[in-house]
Amino acid sequence: MAKAKSEKPASSGITAYSVKTKTKNVPMVDPVIDVKSGRYIATGKDSDGNKMAAIMSKATAEEHIKSGHAKKGAGWE
Repeated sequence: MAKAKSEKPASSGITAYSVKTKTKNVPMVDPVIDVKSGRYIATGKDSDGNKMAAIMSKATAEEHIKSGHAKKGAGWE
């Protein structure tokens, strides 16, 4: 049987995969969400200063901004 993805609570902040350290669900420090070509992209750094990015849906992006976990960047109307 296929495993169902567990939903992350909105209070958890933005997490992403760190390519440099090859670890999953690394929390972003001071993320900024930009809109580029209709995609919502959160960019930030991990605790070691490595750059990270995560693509998300509009609803998820708006939840993170509303909760104060992220700031609006370029491209918002």
